[in-house]
Amino acid sequence: MRIGVLGTGNMADALATHWVRAGHEVMIGGRDAHKVERLAKRIGGSAKPAGLRAAAESGHVVLAALPFGAGADVVRHLHTALEGKVLLDCSNPVGPGFRLLTEGGPSAAQQLAAAAPGAQVVKAFNLCHEDVWRMRPPVFDGRPLAVPVCGNDETALVRVRELVRDVGCEPVAGGGLERAGLLEATAALFIALWVGEGADAQAIAPPVAYAAGHPTTKDRYVDHEAQVRAGS
Repeated sequence: MRIGVLGTGNMADALATHWVRAGHEVMIGGRDAHKVERLAKRIGGSAKPAGLRAAAESGHVVLAALPFGAGADVVRHLHTALEGKVLLDCSNPVGPGFRLLTEGGPSAAQQLAAAAPGAQVVKAFNLCHEDVWRMRPPVFDGRPLAVPVCGNDETALVRVRELVRDVGCEPVAGGGLERAGLLEATAALFIALWVGEGADAQAIAPPVAYAAGHPTTKDRYVDHEAQVRAGS
């Protein structure tokens, strides 16, 4: 698969490194030629330096590894180059105080979709720090990391699921692009818990067997209630 990368930051570095190792052709695009050259050299393999437009034109999938606020402007400028492409958004619109910057409006992913209406936007890779994505692979307690993926086009989702697996993770269906805002809000909450409170965000969710009420637990509750009523 040919992958264009818009941006030269940590997320571009972490994800593109996995994809080059998986055998994909990757073109790194950015405004600063020195940073682009340096990142492509560090990744090595098939990674090649380019400008933003050339990177956008090159990929079947184009990763927008851009800060929220800059992303929509860059994508709007490149919208003709992104026509018919899968545009993968990994950004988090989180501001001071871990505030969700899109609250009450369209998600960051939806803003990219509006800026490049001919592209198929998919949201993924936004819930973890870039150091997690650098792991080979991201496995915790013997379980590969699960990556929620939101998008409307099945062909685009198939491509992104492949890229998730190439990072060593398991894709999870997150619904249509209208649910991307929920992923972004989840990231804001998790970042606040991890950074602001030093809490283990993973501990707030029960195992899936208990998510809707474990049958054994419910049976015990019913038995206890019956005993209470019998003794009253």
